[in-house]
Amino acid sequence: MFSLDLVIKVCISCLLICGLVPLQATEIRDPALVKKLAISMSNELEQNDRFDAQVWLVSTEARLKKFVTNEKERLLIMRSTYREAHRQGLDPDLVLSLMQVESTFDRFAVSKAGAQGLMQIMPFWLNEIGRPQDNLSEIETNIRYGTTILAHYIEISDTDLVEALARYNGSKGRLKYPEKVVDVWRSSWQTRATKDLPELQQSCIKYGLKACGSKRLR
Repeated sequence: MFSLDLVIKVCISCLLICGLVPLQATEIRDPALVKKLAISMSNELEQNDRFDAQVWLVSTEARLKKFVTNEKERLLIMRSTYREAHRQGLDPDLVLSLMQVESTFDRFAVSKAGAQGLMQIMPFWLNEIGRPQDNLSEIETNIRYGTTILAHYIEISDTDLVEALARYNGSKGRLKYPEKVVDVWRSSWQTRATKDLPELQQSCIKYGLKACGSKRLR
């Protein structure tokens, strides 16, 4: 007689193969990620260098305006992205690139699988860390969840950006999603030299990503 747990695992595996469930859903029992999310969602934010933040905001604002016409919402997305990315040791331009691919900066976006918001977070995480009151359509909340999850995947992938992005999308072992994010990053958002982005540089070399040819490594 099959156990319920085995049946659930088989069902999730089938849905993953069909591309209907983000890999986030299979990580629900990962105690390390649950702990990171719980800490991240309860901690107060640290102050980042204001000058660097201002320079980044100015360089990013015009590009983001094409997607988010509301000035208040646009500024909140930029400030939250910069703050949360630096808190997790991520490049804020990478976060914006993932956000564009996931939701085209629509804070109310909901996928067929039920993922929500700017970074398309699966809502089961709220109950998993004991925060059912969190609203994933809120910009700051969604970005904090998303950056924490992405940073975790980069860590457990041993800084392999391609693997981490594929994990985020639920397509581990395939290049389609990482190619898409890296292409958007390099063609639309990248502000730092590639030599200062080791995860990107290593991924371009290791996987020979087509997206890396869209703009010369600089």
